[in-house]
Parts: sequence; structure tokens; C-alpha cells
Amino acid sequence: MHGITNEFLADKPHFADVADDFLAYIKGAELVIHNAPFDVGFINHELKRWQSDRAEAPSSDPQASQVTDLCRVLDTLALARKMHPGQKNNLDALCRRYEIDNTHRELHGALLDAEILADVYLAMTGGQVALSLGGSGEAGQGAGDQPIRRLPEGRPALRVIRASTEELADHRARLASIAEAAGGEAVWDRLKD
Repeated sequence: MHGITNEFLADKPHFADVADDFLAYIKGAELVIHNAPFDVGFINHELKRWQSDRAEAPSSDPQASQVTDLCRVLDTLALARKMHPGQKNNLDALCRRYEIDNTHRELHGALLDAEILADVYLAMTGGQVALSLGGSGEAGQGAGDQPIRRLPEGRPALRVIRASTEELADHRARLASIAEAAGGEAVWDRLKD
């Protein structure tokens, strides 16, 4: 599934070796994870083991017994299930649905999956169309210097749902009550043609 062997892992650091740096890195962040309970469960398990091993030493953050004590976690699988109930919502299915190229993905790998998930998340939320987390490698160049990546040609147009006559009347009535409560003309009344 991921192509990682025991031999490959033999010289890699254990969680305890990188825990302080990892926890400092995620503190105050929002983690966007597909099927978050699966990944966060493993991290929480390692965090608990690490903290019990360090019980005699003062912890750098004794209050952090779970990932969610340090940061927010957004589960894109849960989000996809709300947006597309009854449909496949694994990462490959979402790539097909949002026309995101994942043909270079032969195995599950953390960095490649994270890049693909970033594109999927941005397409799902209708936000920006690219996520740039760094410059081109030269000092002083940041995300603002990156070219804008456009959505693929031939992508289905977004569905536009217009307010009904009744909804428009309710909206006008609500704006009128807000203007009255504010003691006069509201800003949006001055913007009318």
C-alpha cells in the first residue's frame, strides 16, 4: 500500500526523538487530514507512550495529552461525507470528482498525499485554487510570487442557485428592520442603483 519496508525504517527517528519539535510545529495550527481519527489516533497513542516514558522528567507541555489539546483538526473525510452523502469519498474518488490529477500517485505516501489533499480541500471548499507553502527557494520570495494555477478547462460550471421571490422579499424585510433598528438609512440602501 505504501511501499515502506522495515529496512527503510531502520535508521529513521522514533517519535520520542522528534516529539518536542513536532508538538512545537503543530501548536496553534489547524491540521487538515483525510480520515483524521485514524491518523490522530496513532499520534495520540505515541504521545501517550512518550509522556509516560518522560513521567519522571518535566514535560515541555504537560497539558498536551492529545493532538487536539495543541491544535484544531479538520477531517476532510467527514467534510466530504456531508457534501457528498452516499458517495465514495476516499482521496482517489475526490480527485476524480474535483478533476485533480493524481496519476503520479502509485503508492500512499505522506508528502504526495498531503499535496493531493491540499488540492482536494481547496476544491471542496471553493477557496483559493492553489496552496503554496513556501517560496521558490530564494530568500524573500513567498507565496505571493508564485503563479496562479487555474482550474482545469472543461470543468463543469459551478451551479448557481438564485433566491426565490419569497426569499428576496424576506431578505428585503430583514434589511428594512435592521435599518429601522439602526435609526435610519442603512449603508446597503445607499448602494442601490
